[in-house]
Amino acid sequence: MAAGYAELLRTRHAARLLAGTLVGRLPNATAALAVVLFVRAEGGSYALAGVLSAAYGISNAIGQPLLGRAVDVYGQPRVMLPASVLSALGMALLAAVGLDVLWLAFVAVVIAGLCTPPLEGGLRALWPGVLKRADRVHAAYALDAVAQEVMFAVGPLLVTLCVAVWSERFALLVINLIGVLGALSVVLSPPSRQWRSAPREAHWLGALRSAGLLVLIGAFFFVGLALGSIAVAAVAYADEHGGGMVSSWLLSALGAGALAGGVVYGARAWPGLPENRLRLLVALLALGYLPLALTPGVAGMTALTGVAGVFLAPALACAFVVVDRHAPKGTVTEAFSWLVTTFGVGSAVGTSVVGPAVEHGGATAGFAVAGAGGIAALLVLLSTKRFLGDPGSHEEGAGPAENDRNGAVEPGFRAGHQA
Repeated sequence: MAAGYAELLRTRHAARLLAGTLVGRLPNATAALAVVLFVRAEGGSYALAGVLSAAYGISNAIGQPLLGRAVDVYGQPRVMLPASVLSALGMALLAAVGLDVLWLAFVAVVIAGLCTPPLEGGLRALWPGVLKRADRVHAAYALDAVAQEVMFAVGPLLVTLCVAVWSERFALLVINLIGVLGALSVVLSPPSRQWRSAPREAHWLGALRSAGLLVLIGAFFFVGLALGSIAVAAVAYADEHGGGMVSSWLLSALGAGALAGGVVYGARAWPGLPENRLRLLVALLALGYLPLALTPGVAGMTALTGVAGVFLAPALACAFVVVDRHAPKGTVTEAFSWLVTTFGVGSAVGTSVVGPAVEHGGATAGFAVAGAGGIAALLVLLSTKRFLGDPGSHEEGAGPAENDRNGAVEPGFRAGHQA
């Protein structure tokens, strides 16, 4: 297993692209925490901190697919590096003005969110050209999902360390400077500079004209909702079971489960259509969320959250394979960005809707929302099979990408080409 991943990372440029993308995404992964800590340090309320974080999140959700489309048209360096610099300048503006001029603080976080570069979608567009083989591409998607779990664990720790050693303002500046350096490492690499999207048909809907992609977006909105609700429900559970580090244990177990599942999933090639495999993985994911509503003792709950996380990274890795198969020609970065954005929006919605559930029914009701989200994601996939079939089959109604397929071509190789 480890040998397979080591071989993948020894492929020329692979380790640099993965590391650069993860470092470049640190500002996005830590923005909510960094903004909240900064606002509180400036004397602002939690309500104001939440509103500013929400403004960043909404702007990010708008900007990702738009910048993804620009990358497909103009290439990665011409879009991602300027976007990364502008995003960092937005956070630098927030650090400079603080809360003294409130409207300017909102402008700053909107600029930072709107200009966040679509590095995640860009990396997945690069993998086919770098790795050459479909089995390696699929393993890379899994490794990417695993690495994200590590990043979301390490990122907040880095913010906290910067705050402890220096200040909240310093943390805001340093994290975003690191992000620019990560983006710079990616866009200066030969694969990023040489990559070109396949020629695209002019259409105002872009990637969204694919029925298969719309199905994926609908399903992973609910997966994101489930995860967002788990984060809040874990805090409520901790309050009911002695507080302290209990919520951290639960969320760490969730991340550890996802990490383990992603490592195992990416270590082997899987037979059959990825669309069918995705339905199975989401079904297992939903089944893992349902027992959380039992809310047993801390040891049992930690074990349940670990199991609940096992199929998350595999489901995400498989979803990105399916995205590449169904994205209309020339829109793959945009398509990846839509899935990432929708997942994030679903998570934000989950954190909002779970609050009233927790108020009325405690942690049990909060985890029930997560279970409902998992079931809703599965129902979306099961009720739309005719839209999310084999894109090589016209009978499946796969959408615009089907005419670009040849049955002998391995999935995952239409993302772009090297100039």
